[in-house]
Amino acid sequence: MNIRGFRGKDKGESKIGWFRRIRLKESPDIVLIQESKCGIVDDKWIETIWGSSNFKFVQKPKVGKSGGMLMIWDPDVFLVEEAVEQQNILAIKGKWIGRNNVTVVVNLYGPHKEGDKKQMWEILEKLINSSNVEWVRGGDFNEVRSEEERQNCLFNERWAKMFNSFINDNNLIEIPLLGKRFTRICDNGKKFSKLDRFLVNDKFLQTWGEVSATALDCNTSDHCPIIIRNGSEDFGPKPFKFFDIWLESEEAEKVITEAWSKEVFGLRADCNFRDKLKNVKDALKSWSKFKYGTIDKEIESLKMQTVALEEKADSGLLTEAEREQWLHCRVGWLKREKEKSEMLKQKDRSK
Repeated sequence: MNIRGFRGKDKGESKIGWFRRIRLKESPDIVLIQESKCGIVDDKWIETIWGSSNFKFVQKPKVGKSGGMLMIWDPDVFLVEEAVEQQNILAIKGKWIGRNNVTVVVNLYGPHKEGDKKQMWEILEKLINSSNVEWVRGGDFNEVRSEEERQNCLFNERWAKMFNSFINDNNLIEIPLLGKRFTRICDNGKKFSKLDRFLVNDKFLQTWGEVSATALDCNTSDHCPIIIRNGSEDFGPKPFKFFDIWLESEEAEKVITEAWSKEVFGLRADCNFRDKLKNVKDALKSWSKFKYGTIDKEIESLKMQTVALEEKADSGLLTEAEREQWLHCRVGWLKREKEKSEMLKQKDRSK
């Protein structure tokens, strides 16, 4: 959670109250907070925001009026052996109670300058390569992976390539985000970005199996809190579905071909293959929304026009132009009805 400072209110609710409400509702084992804007805090203050006395925490105080990071965890669930603090990074190393695997959980608050970004990636690479453990990295990375992750914002292609290279070169995997497309909304409501995410390694996924991330409402901050869960019961709906009816459209083939031909960056072939599939998925989702998003309205409109012309024909002959219009509307109506029916049948089978 990028809290953007624990001071302040929104709609009468304080940020401390907002945080405590989420903590009590979701019951996370470990919480990663960026931009706490706090100096040195004590156990009594943490107990106020945590909602109970059963916790442990580490902190990175603010510098000036900005920054500040906190990590709070349930000691009955996670036993911390060591804490590490470096530039833009706060991390804990330990074991889940009942498991022997060592896990490192990293809290990140990404810098804005290119030189500082490179320095943070280098620090993380050294940490990753120095130990063979389960890794979880979460926080506000202050960077996007593609142009689609920004809206009405400046996109820096070189920085995105640098971020993707760091992810691919270190064999990291992004946990799929459910609930929202963007995680940061500018105060004026015009700029949107996906800056907050979780990156893990294969070892983590081998231990925990199905893992998903969900974006909650941003409420009193300009960032959405992100919560990760494991277990199939929390995974939610499949993130992408392909309808057989699309194969009958030449447009779909063109969309797939163009998306597949987009350049991807990385040294590993399997990561490049994964990113190509993601490009195809995103392109098909956009095309499907444009093609079928208003299908019900189109069917109703074509049906009404067809019926109106048929009623007119009952009282007299149609002109050649009206007859062609009737034929066009009827064919279009039946075609869209068939497409909708095929998609509904496939949905029914999938359930």
